[in-house]
Amino acid sequence: MSVTGPSRCASCNEPLDAGDNFCGRCGADLVASAAASEGQPTIALTGASRRPQGYGPPPRPAYAPSAGGAGAVPPPAPPAYGGPGAAPSYGEAPVCGEAPAYGAAPAPAAPPAQGIPCAPPAPSGPVGPPPPDPQTRLPYADVSAPPAPGHPSAAGDAIPAPPAADAGPVEPPQGPPAGPTADPRVAGYEAVADAAAHASESTRTAESAEAMEASEAAIGAAEAPAPAAPPEPQPATPARGTRICAACRSGAVDTDGYCEHCGHAQPRERDHMEHALAGIAAVSDRGHRHHRNEDFFALTTTPLPDGTPAVVAVVCDGVSSATRPDEASQAASEAAGEALRASLQRGTHPQQAMYDAIMTASSAVDALAGDPATVPDEYRQQNAPACTLVGSVVGGGLLTVGWVGDSRAYWIPNDRTAPPARLTEDDSWAAQMVANNLMTEAEALADERAHAITGWLGADAYEVEPHTASFKPDGPGVVVVCTDGLWNYAESAEQMAAVLPFDAPTRPLDAARTLVTHALDGGGHDNVTVALVPFPAPSVRA
Repeated sequence: MSVTGPSRCASCNEPLDAGDNFCGRCGADLVASAAASEGQPTIALTGASRRPQGYGPPPRPAYAPSAGGAGAVPPPAPPAYGGPGAAPSYGEAPVCGEAPAYGAAPAPAAPPAQGIPCAPPAPSGPVGPPPPDPQTRLPYADVSAPPAPGHPSAAGDAIPAPPAADAGPVEPPQGPPAGPTADPRVAGYEAVADAAAHASESTRTAESAEAMEASEAAIGAAEAPAPAAPPEPQPATPARGTRICAACRSGAVDTDGYCEHCGHAQPRERDHMEHALAGIAAVSDRGHRHHRNEDFFALTTTPLPDGTPAVVAVVCDGVSSATRPDEASQAASEAAGEALRASLQRGTHPQQAMYDAIMTASSAVDALAGDPATVPDEYRQQNAPACTLVGSVVGGGLLTVGWVGDSRAYWIPNDRTAPPARLTEDDSWAAQMVANNLMTEAEALADERAHAITGWLGADAYEVEPHTASFKPDGPGVVVVCTDGLWNYAESAEQMAAVLPFDAPTRPLDAARTLVTHALDGGGHDNVTVALVPFPAPSVRA
């Protein structure tokens, strides 16, 4: 009885299930293979091994021919390759019995039966390579393995079978040797891989070219000079007489006190003032602590009746605790300066003219308290406007000074070997303590009440008592007229002389700036005002 195993694929010997039309391993068409194998006899499994159909020599028949050939039945015709009637595969010998396995010693051939043709004996040498194992999977990249005989190459040409052993010497192929052929099962993938590799290489080349162009463009942009910024629009030249900005020095100042070009708030005119006239000069500054400048000064010159010139300098310091101290100092200095000019022209003695000028200034400050615009608020206590005053007149060979309050005048000779001197005495609490021998000067100045003034110009003053004095210096020099904003940083005459530049007689404005700068550098806690009045050498000693 014939024994059949489970259904397997004819190409790769993969077990099959009922109803399969294609092999799940190699993809062979099972329907076409079944149609081609119809009519083949069932081969009994007489050996230990069973070859798949279409590979190797045909199996040995289940019968054995008799020695005499009587009653022998000829074996069926060998099936075709992959089907009925196929010739033996390459390297196989058509023998009556089963051919030995590849690599095994050939068994002795049985004597041929009478009337049964047998194949010629197998060659003594090796019969060629075995057929490829269909269960072996070749990697996609292994294209160097030779294709199986009879299978088409990658180019579509069939590889001819090797010549038989008795065919004679094999002629070498003519022409250049052909390259390695691809396995037919992976030949299609090679073209696809080549196309993909070519496309990837083209993409990389394009990307590299784009990156190179971008890099060159970036380098060119970095090396190229940056475009010049458009010039800022310059402000139009202000009309003649227009106030110019103190910050940018080019824009005009509007009515609100701001620059039309840079927008800076402009300092008030009184924050810093400078003036020079006929050899005399004055500088005033707001300082670092006060929000406004409450000092003011006045400079004037006039001829005496004998034709000799006379110069006048008046400096006033507004009392900060009073109402409108800045207006009080301006009113007092302007009134005193005008009164001195008129009196000196009439030939009044400088010392009497100074006294009259101080009383005129006091009346001008008192008038501010009666201004209807300054009526005190019933809910606020306001003091009347008040200020201090110090003035100097140089003319007729005399040096005259007058004062009320704590503003001072110093005499600094041009010959610095001569001693300097302070020409005024303060109307202050500290000065009264020293004058009455109640305290030393150092002790009085160390007291917190030292700068409390006991005399001033204003409607609420107890009684105005102007102080005047006249001097005839022995030599030329400079009179320093200043407020306490300066002498707080150079109190003694020696200290003031050390700060005053040597060229003050010839360059009074620069020297006044130097003194103000000294006070500002020292702290600038108060308004700073100074006027310098040079004294000429007398033609005849008095």
